Amino acid sequence: MLAQIFVILLNFIPIILAIVLHEIAHGYAALKLGDNTAKRFGRLSLNPIKHIDLFGTIILPALLYASNVGFIFGWARPVPVNYAKINTRKDMVIVASAGIVTNMALAFISALLLLLIDFIPSPLVHGVLEVFFVNMVVYNIVLTVFNILPFPPMDGSKIFFGGIHKEWAQRYISADRIGLTAFFAIAIVLPLIGSLLGQDWNIIGWYVMSVSKFFITALI
Repeated sequence: MLAQIFVILLNFIPIILAIVLHEIAHGYAALKLGDNTAKRFGRLSLNPIKHIDLFGTIILPALLYASNVGFIFGWARPVPVNYAKINTRKDMVIVASAGIVTNMALAFISALLLLLIDFIPSPLVHGVLEVFFVNMVVYNIVLTVFNILPFPPMDGSKIFFGGIHKEWAQRYISADRIGLTAFFAIAIVLPLIGSLLGQDWNIIGWYVMSVSKFFITALI
């Protein structure tokens, strides 16, 4: 029983760190650019409870697991950012990119630390750290690949369209419900329809797994 709890923690802690630090990075970047909203709401915190999102953290992963799309993913409750307090469209892109940059940095650092643990003489400590850092690489790469998708409210929508000085672009990046509906349809409904027809229409799963595998293989 104790061993099972330990294994769960080795898988659970890395993904929580990846998600929480991703959100904190958004808030910290906004703070540096003039918006203290996240700080005022206490969201620059390592406490994972403050970052739980009902749909992204609980419902979506459960739906992905039940639908057998080939990957399980989710997100935390977005850190509040008041873009009216940020000076330029460029700053919006910087804030949106901060989480992805943080996840990429965590993946690279974890990959480097994997090389250093070879000098640890204890097989037990070596094994535990190896599992932990491999999970850190995997979860942070997957989170990066997932969040770069251009569906609102994911970071990719603001990165690709946030700097465009057009009304349609600003409407697009603000269309969270429509973006989530489109993502839900493509990631879950489309594969289910495809499976009924004997076809593989798991577009999102193919993208996430293929691109993530490329970078994960390159790092470890």
